[in-house]
This record gives sequence, structure tokens and C-alpha cells, in this order.
Amino acid sequence: MLHIVIADAELELVPEKIAEHPAVLSYARRRGRKPGEVLLDATYHHSAMKELEEGDRRGRPDIVHFCLINALESILNKEGRLRVYVHTRNDEVMYVKPETRIPRNYNRFVGLMESLFRKGAVPPDLSLLRLESKSLEELIAEINPDAIFVMHERGESRRPADFGRELTGYTNPLVIIGGFPHGDFRSRAEGRRISLYKKPLMAWTVLNEVVVSYENALPSEKFIS
Repeated sequence: MLHIVIADAELELVPEKIAEHPAVLSYARRRGRKPGEVLLDATYHHSAMKELEEGDRRGRPDIVHFCLINALESILNKEGRLRVYVHTRNDEVMYVKPETRIPRNYNRFVGLMESLFRKGAVPPDLSLLRLESKSLEELIAEINPDAIFVMHERGESRRPADFGRELTGYTNPLVIIGGFPHGDFRSRAEGRRISLYKKPLMAWTVLNEVVVSYENALPSEKFIS
């Protein structure tokens, strides 16, 4: 089983500090919600986010959206050999059941995430998505992997195919991918640092390379294509 954590993801509700900013109030009014009930989104709240600490990297739910669609629609996930988690900057962990269907439409995805933050689980009867307060370190301890790899632009240079073959040598490997647009991890991301390309890549591109390389490296008797 391959575990992937999208770590320090910039996924959060609008912080109280900017809840009264005109850009936030206008957006919330159009959505028919209170300011503290909408996702922080750099596309709509850029002017307000200048008042936030690390405001230049926050408000990026689109990164999580792309990553989850790619992960859950992968052959690896359909074969039951992938588990994906989202850890946020505020130390919340989203548990994602493999059968979850993430909306392709971004606005519907935003509404789903807002509902998850509000209710703690969606849908309530199935809990396909569940949110808990938990640090990255606590999540790693819970997964209990036999190897941890941190995807990092300054990591050890590896070809994707070679990295995929290495992953298959473990029973329960964990790959950590940053869920932020730039900068470094805010949490302690302990593990062997790996880089798959000479230039920085988007989080969802890294995820795709890891998943497909792992799929291709699995022995045929363990993986049905």
C-alpha cells in the first residue's frame, strides 16, 4: 500500500483577522454565507490576504482539488493500493476514502470543502471525507510507514522510474508532497528528501509521477492492469 500525504496544504476557512475586509464580505454575500464559513481563496481574497502572515502562499484550495482528482482517479487507487490524506497548515487532517468522487467543477469542490469544515464529515452517513485536528507528526505515527520520502526541490535527484521501483521494495511506504505554491514545509517533514526533476514541479505533477512510477514498477502478480 502506498500512502501519500499532501502536507501543509493551504486549505482553510477565512481567518477572523480579515473576516470584515470588503473583499471577503462581498464574496461571502454573493455566496450567501457568513465570512467565516467560506474558504480562503487567493483568487477572490488577494487584497485582504496582504494583512495575513504568509499571505502570499495561503488561500490555494485549487492545489488540493487537482491533487485529489489525480490521486483518486488513478489506476493505483482503483486497484485499492493507494491511500491519500490532506494535512492543512492549521494541523487538520482530511481522511479520504478511496471510493470518494471529488467534484470536477471547482466551485462544487469549494462548497464540499466548506461543508466538511462545518460538519467534520461529508456526507454524514458515509463519511467519505472526514476532518480531524491532528499534526503531520501524529498522522505519520498513525500510518506507521516502513519508509518515509519527502518530495523536495533540493532533495536527492532520482528518475521517476527508479524512485517507483524503490517504493515497491517497501510494504507501507509514505510519500509526503507539499500542498503549497512555493516556499518550504511549515511542519517537521522528516524523511529522505527526493527530487524528480531539475526544476520545481506543481504538487499534482509530482503526485502523478510518483503514482504512475509506482504502478509501473509493481510486479504483474500484485497489480492488474
